[in-house]
Amino acid sequence: MTVAPLPLLDPLLDYLDWAGVAVFALSGALVAAAKKQTLVTFIFFAVVTGIGGGTARDLLIGAPIFWIHQNTILLICAAAALIVWLTPGAIWKGQTLLWLDAVGLGAYASFGAAKGLAFGVAPLPAIGMGVLTGCLGGIIRDLLAGDPSILMRPELYVTAAALSAALTVALLLLGLPGLLAGLIAAAAGFALRACAIRWSWSLPAYRR
Repeated sequence: MTVAPLPLLDPLLDYLDWAGVAVFALSGALVAAAKKQTLVTFIFFAVVTGIGGGTARDLLIGAPIFWIHQNTILLICAAAALIVWLTPGAIWKGQTLLWLDAVGLGAYASFGAAKGLAFGVAPLPAIGMGVLTGCLGGIIRDLLAGDPSILMRPELYVTAAALSAALTVALLLLGLPGLLAGLIAAAAGFALRACAIRWSWSLPAYRR
């Protein structure tokens, strides 16, 4: 199925992109904090986590890499690292990392799917672009930190990203405004991930 490219992304969707970058950057800085690293490492983890998924997406769809031609994205990542560095560690205890990751997952998966459609990607691959955008940064973060990947947790994770991405594609193709479609889809993905965290929702595992 060939799909004509959508009009250029709704500029308001940039806010969804920035939100995803910010919360993933915070989650990267939190991992550096847990490892008792330096401020430089805080910023490195924030940047890699914040831009990892979006960079891979843009390379695959042939888009200009989103953080290369502007200062905003890297400034957001650096600010997130500084926030974690300067605030009391007690604020970030418990499941903060999981909840930040859940927010970023929904927002970033939604934006990634919308950007895929805008660059002429067919609906199913566009959903894949959303999942990649939402998941890859966290995977890179965990690998660099030497931690078990968040993908290996039993609760729903990729499924939540897929929900956000699929809803975004469906709502945009139905003609909803970009920002409204993105917010609805991001909220749905976050809600599913939140339920998975709260009540340990998971898909059946292979048992043979």
